Amino acid sequence: MSLFQALKHKANMSSSPPSQSAPVFRTALRGLERIHEGKVRDIYAVDAETMLIVTTDRLSAFDVVLPDPIPEKGRVLTEISNFWFDRTRHIVPNQLTTRSVDDIVKDADERAVLRGRTMIVRRLKALPIEAVVRGYLIGSGWKDYQKTGALCGIALPPGLKQAERLAAPLFTPASKAAPGEHDENISFADVAELVGPAMAARVRDTAIAIYNFAAEHARNRGIIIADTKFEFGVDPAGQLVLIDEVLTPDSSRFWPADTYRVGTSPPSFDKQFVRDYLETLDWNKKAPGPSLPADIIRKTSANYLEALRRLTS
Repeated sequence: MSLFQALKHKANMSSSPPSQSAPVFRTALRGLERIHEGKVRDIYAVDAETMLIVTTDRLSAFDVVLPDPIPEKGRVLTEISNFWFDRTRHIVPNQLTTRSVDDIVKDADERAVLRGRTMIVRRLKALPIEAVVRGYLIGSGWKDYQKTGALCGIALPPGLKQAERLAAPLFTPASKAAPGEHDENISFADVAELVGPAMAARVRDTAIAIYNFAAEHARNRGIIIADTKFEFGVDPAGQLVLIDEVLTPDSSRFWPADTYRVGTSPPSFDKQFVRDYLETLDWNKKAPGPSLPADIIRKTSANYLEALRRLTS
């Protein structure tokens, strides 16, 4: 049973709203070595070949982790990623293994916290780029176009409007920034220099293929995927592998199709809702981040759950 189905079942069985598990801001598993803590994910070593990734309910905006977790966010991101990993295997292999958290984490209380928010993945060599694909002219791409008439150095026809669909999805890669720094757009030539021309072409073509496949699926379910970013690694044989998260509200810009209008910035199912709120504050976009009001937390959680419902039901 999916997370959305479970919450819906609880609601049907009771006249009160469906209960949610306690938010998880940070984990500290006693039996495993934590090897990395990212903005959202805690990563633990399992053995020489595999890692355990925990998706917490932390939320980052403007590269700052905010102090308030978003209930159910980690479970939503995990379920959506698993959904896409399963459906894109015909395009590219992915990081997932068949191992279960029950085989690795022996403490019952820890397993209860981790339920629905973990992946057991292969250890792979991550490529030093963000594989960004844009299907619509929005966000930093729209600002770039207004200034230069181009999108990340790619010339576009004049007269395009905000949120307009591009003639074809564009691969606009970015470098992976150090912690606390911002990713920076780079050219395809830069990617070729970093990973080699053949691998650069494989990353570009694979990223666009996944985007096209997912965009059609989502469109049939009332969601427009405006843009997204993928991360890739390579296995010991040099094979390209899809890693990290895939087409989630954290890595993508999701718009409800029924309210989409060219010329405006559409409402979204992603964390843009939080960014818009933060833009109203007198905050310098540096740590520590401000606390979020209860209604912003509640509406953000609802946005994530709605994205899950539409994509997977």
